[in-house]
Amino acid sequence: MRRAATACLSLSLVVGGLLTGPVAYADEDFGNGKGGAKEEGGSDKTGIYAAATVRYSGAVAKNGGSGNVTSADVNWDPPACWYAPYLGAKDFKKKMSANIKDQMNTPGLGSGGSALGELKRHYEDDYGWTDTPGYKDYNVEKDGKGMFWAGFENPDEPDVLKRMSCSDIPFWVDNGEPAPPQYEEAITPEMLAALAYQHMELPGTKVTLAPEAVTKVNLPTWAWLDKAVFDDVKATAEIDVPGFNLQATTTATPKSLTLDPGTKDATTIPANGQCPIADGKIGEPYAKGKSKETPPCGILYRRSSGGDTFPLKASLTWEISWQGTGQADAVGMPNGTIEAVQDITVEEIQSINR
Repeated sequence: MRRAATACLSLSLVVGGLLTGPVAYADEDFGNGKGGAKEEGGSDKTGIYAAATVRYSGAVAKNGGSGNVTSADVNWDPPACWYAPYLGAKDFKKKMSANIKDQMNTPGLGSGGSALGELKRHYEDDYGWTDTPGYKDYNVEKDGKGMFWAGFENPDEPDVLKRMSCSDIPFWVDNGEPAPPQYEEAITPEMLAALAYQHMELPGTKVTLAPEAVTKVNLPTWAWLDKAVFDDVKATAEIDVPGFNLQATTTATPKSLTLDPGTKDATTIPANGQCPIADGKIGEPYAKGKSKETPPCGILYRRSSGGDTFPLKASLTWEISWQGTGQADAVGMPNGTIEAVQDITVEEIQSINR
């Protein structure tokens, strides 16, 4: 344990009330302006940045985004929270000492007063615990030579308890040095890659069909995707403050299209329903004179939709990898998918001249 259990709990609760807002949000140029508020961090006269946050760039296909990519691995999750640079020594002293003073003057503070006193001793009087050294005057003599790190929440994590689990009190890290090993959630390039993955917006997968929307029983329906879909999509997540820079770029490359006809009474072409990319395209556009040919990508419905429709689901699979600080070669990540559903009417006509 880094400190006594009671001290750990009480100080975490106190710090949670004193330090407001160390939460990373997407930069406004991320996701075609759909991201959160822009947070670049402020700076004082020493140039030490305050509230350094993760910044994003790229991430949207040039022909527009459709939605966030979903991991094909149900067990894959981006980080719920992380520890990262927060404030320089002088900024941290200014914020923390003022907040402690205000809280100490709160009537009826009870046991919270003891925790505040212990916190004050920790940062002012070199009072520490096992594996958690104290600080003298908030480390101001080292201002510009490092930063205090704090817990940041992932605002897109739905589990509140997971999001708040990086609750250790702020700790000092010298410039150019890694966070102490006990902080397993300290930010890494791989974590940044996962955050970029989580926010990556990919183009839609609405396929072009022939016949379009209304097809016939036992008549092959041709399916294909526009070539504009097949550009790689890149997203970069970065933390860049004096003495600390970490970044990772996640790249998604389209791999294959999977068709689900929306009924068991249908045959996909190919049989497994997966239409691979060939010559920079998926499938082949229907053209006059091809009515008796079998499409490279399509569906053959065996019964009518009975005046209703079948929900044709098209899932585009993207192969995803990342490369970042200290990473010489690209590293694979779970494939991503993005889906779209189209309503298809199937009529009871055996053949038709096209």
